[in-house]
Amino acid sequence: MNFWKSVFASLVGSSIFVGIFVIFFIFIIGALVSGGENEQVTKVKDNSILHLNLETPIVERGNDKEFQIDLATFEPKISLGLNDILADIDKASKDDKIKGIFLDISSVIAAPSSVQDIRRALMEFKESGKWIVAFSEGYSQGAYYLATAADEVYLYPEGGLDFAGLSTELMFFKNMLDDLEVDVQIVRGPDNKYKSAVEPFMYDKMSDANREQMDALLGGIWNEMIADMSESRSLTPAVLNQVADSLSIRIAEDALELGFVDGLKYRDEVIDLLAAKVGAEQAEDKSSGDPDKLKLVNLQKYHKSAPIDSEDKPSWDSDEVAVIYAVGEIRSGEGDDQTIGSERISKALRDARLDESVKAVVLRVNSPGGSALASDVIWRETQLIKAAGKPFVVSMGDLAASGGYYISASADKIFANENTITGSIGVFGMIPNAEKMFNNKLGITFDRVKTNAHSGLMSISQPLDPEALDAINESVADIYNDFTLLVAEGRGMSQMDVDKIAQGRVWTGRDAKAVGLVDEFGNLDDAIAAAAEMAGMENYNTLELPKFKDPFEELMKELTGQAETVRIMEELGVPKNYVEQLQDVKYLVTEGDRIQARMPFYMTWSN
Repeated sequence: MNFWKSVFASLVGSSIFVGIFVIFFIFIIGALVSGGENEQVTKVKDNSILHLNLETPIVERGNDKEFQIDLATFEPKISLGLNDILADIDKASKDDKIKGIFLDISSVIAAPSSVQDIRRALMEFKESGKWIVAFSEGYSQGAYYLATAADEVYLYPEGGLDFAGLSTELMFFKNMLDDLEVDVQIVRGPDNKYKSAVEPFMYDKMSDANREQMDALLGGIWNEMIADMSESRSLTPAVLNQVADSLSIRIAEDALELGFVDGLKYRDEVIDLLAAKVGAEQAEDKSSGDPDKLKLVNLQKYHKSAPIDSEDKPSWDSDEVAVIYAVGEIRSGEGDDQTIGSERISKALRDARLDESVKAVVLRVNSPGGSALASDVIWRETQLIKAAGKPFVVSMGDLAASGGYYISASADKIFANENTITGSIGVFGMIPNAEKMFNNKLGITFDRVKTNAHSGLMSISQPLDPEALDAINESVADIYNDFTLLVAEGRGMSQMDVDKIAQGRVWTGRDAKAVGLVDEFGNLDDAIAAAAEMAGMENYNTLELPKFKDPFEELMKELTGQAETVRIMEELGVPKNYVEQLQDVKYLVTEGDRIQARMPFYMTWSN
């Protein structure tokens, strides 16, 4: 009897679970199907204010069709596309219904180059004669950098302002690996002393070469920020650095006395100030501080508003500039919207080459690099575009390093921001040997049968013999030689001169321009305009490739377990960015190409 009760209870429980899953699945499908069809066009009212709050992650390319649910937490998954942010700020500058911008930020989740792009868009917005007011209960350093673009900067009376300069912290595993008796066998290109991705497995601190490049990298980015803030706030770089060195801003009054902000105000007071700016009819009750009295429109809603009509709008013809987004780690295979798959990006480049309406191609690169082989597959397609007589221009985003530079090197012109991180022209490989750990720590031994002398040479349960290690070193050296030769031919330099600025070294965009790796400072719009001019086009459309992945396919991928893995790791206290790095390591060990052309460190920006 108890047996049948258990069986019945199990059947009921399974039925309930299946029913809930089916209802949830139907809900998901309905949302996916109806999301695009029922989307409302935002009607912007007169005397409106664009409300900028940038505390959600900023990605390279906005996806209006993305399904905005994180299946690991069942919480909304919201991200802002840099392309959409810049386009909407520009649209607002021409929109008679938008009177100004309320920059309401405490932090910004983006790398320095993206933040620099947004700040410049805000500065250009002011050239239209419109105003920007910034307010925060507490500014992070990145948020304050953006806020200095405003006409008026306000801070909550009990708030704070972080201003201490930039720092980086690298983690080293050498001592742990020694304790575990794991030997990591390292191969790098000839004299790739700056290719520091392998250093955590070799040393217990930064090498002199790595410290040199990190000093230059952080110093260059900080100097760009200081120069912009100095001009906007009429504070000399020396004063700004002195404030950072002495931690002079400890309470809100310090920020006011030092000229970092224009006033200390509560939110309701800022609301009243904004109401007065957009017209007396909204400011009758100036003591209320009621945000409902303002016609605030956020970025997500404003993005859905109708385009701005222009009397001098040209009549577009069918000519196009193809903009191909290469975003994420470079891998062999199809890839997805977060990684650069060699097959997918090669197809996008090929489609642009074969499309007769496409007269020029812009490759937007935001990548730390990855597989050397996959990078070469993509590079080949860029060569064919040039052979077809179509201008080929590269626009570098936050990162275009190592493999990201590899696929850029042959461009007719390369654009980057001063704070773009690029270069890292070098190659490395790592083969762990855990034989002693298995034997001495776990009591596990191995025995083998081989058909040839070096069969199974990539096994982690035995060391590489000298002949095998020499063969791998020769392969890495050959890839590095090809890499530097490719850059030399693409940049019109000698291979010897390329080697002097290569060796795995990472450069800021400003320094990269000085050594010849970048042609012009500018953003994606500048690169598109240059490509169109090179093709002799005045009126043209843009074609964005590759097309986004189908949201249903991405949902199915999430349901296969990846989201659950992330959730479990986060429950154990492992930060999400560490989980993503561990997944990258798993990919490299189980699927990835062993020889890598990637940036020598992971970068997580705290702004």
